[in-house]
Amino acid sequence: RLGLVNGNLPLDAEPAPALAVADDATGQQLEAEAAMQYRSMAAAAQADGVSLTLVAGYQDADTRQAAYEARVQTYRDKRKSEEEAARLAASIQPAANANEHGTGYAADILSADDPQQDTSFAETRAYEWLTAYAAEYGFILRYPNGSTDITGIIYEPWHFRYVGVEAAKTITQNNWCLEEYMEKMGI
Repeated sequence: RLGLVNGNLPLDAEPAPALAVADDATGQQLEAEAAMQYRSMAAAAQADGVSLTLVAGYQDADTRQAAYEARVQTYRDKRKSEEEAARLAASIQPAANANEHGTGYAADILSADDPQQDTSFAETRAYEWLTAYAAEYGFILRYPNGSTDITGIIYEPWHFRYVGVEAAKTITQNNWCLEEYMEKMGI
């Protein structure tokens, strides 16, 4: 659960997590424990009148690489150099070996009232609920505002990561990103 995946610590082999469906409406899968916790979290949110939608969970290497290449192409189309296009793309959509969606622990969560993966999600009741309660289910906001220099990824208010309840509570209480937690805990 605490395996760190980023541009500095890429996957050295393709993970093979035991998967389970986490969201029946979208069919998205997460690692089995994360899926169970997501289902509990989504049910608790629903009981509070907040509907969560898991729009992306586990992704295989081909899916992750295609998303990265599409993002690079977007910047090429804006006449960025190959080097600049790759750098900009990686800050939003990491290459397959640096993308934690391959672990089965990453969850892109949106809501019906704001189905766009952009910073406007931070203005929704779903985001408010998640920032208040996600840690109780083992999830953290993976790329918090102001942590780009540490994570290498821009602020993504929709991107959560399953790390287990104990770690999630510590990370949330200290306003850390996962990299800071790993460093401070000596992991």
